Amino acid sequence: MLAQLREVPCGVLLAVQLLGILVYPFTEGSTAGRTVFSLFQLLVLGLAVGAVRHTPALTWISVCIGAPAAVLTVLTAIWTDPEGLELASDATHAVFYFYTAYALIRYMFSDDHVSRDEMLATGACFTVVAWGFAYLYGAVQILWGAGQFSSPGGGQLSWMELLFLSFTTMTGTGLSDISPAGSYARSVIMLEQLAGVNYLALVVARLLGMTLARFQRTTRRNKGGDGQQ
Repeated sequence: MLAQLREVPCGVLLAVQLLGILVYPFTEGSTAGRTVFSLFQLLVLGLAVGAVRHTPALTWISVCIGAPAAVLTVLTAIWTDPEGLELASDATHAVFYFYTAYALIRYMFSDDHVSRDEMLATGACFTVVAWGFAYLYGAVQILWGAGQFSSPGGGQLSWMELLFLSFTTMTGTGLSDISPAGSYARSVIMLEQLAGVNYLALVVARLLGMTLARFQRTTRRNKGGDGQQ
């Protein structure tokens, strides 16, 4: 079982991130819950570094960014009012996840063969980018105030609300009751909208093209073999 999981590090990363979406609502509103989610964040960071190790990108860069992010995750869980730490943590996490996304894209484009893990990397890369923008929204909220975002409840958005906004922006569904109200937030929203469109146009389309090309090569080989017989 463990050997099979090692063959699909991107699949494991994707599964854990999706699990985090389901787990987070149970951790809101308590110190213990915040600690549990902080530990969960550390697990995601570790899995992301492990996924980068299987890509052509440089692992040491991932470690150099991920280590401070892990330390800041622990520190923000310890201190009760860590606005400065939260800003540093959000910025560091955003850089880390964007670098991870870059590594996964290089991994998917590194050859003409589409493996099972590379197919799972399409989902993992999407969630990684969404995570990165959610942290970026958090940094915007700290730097320029909660008024940058409009929500029914008002005030500062929680992590789950920021992630929800990121996913609805990335997918282009427009279902969010949270919207950008300030210029800085709108600038970042537009960047994520562009990233979502380009992701579908470039990454997914290329992988589908590579899969079809492999199928066509296999079909031609099979026909050639039948002709020889």
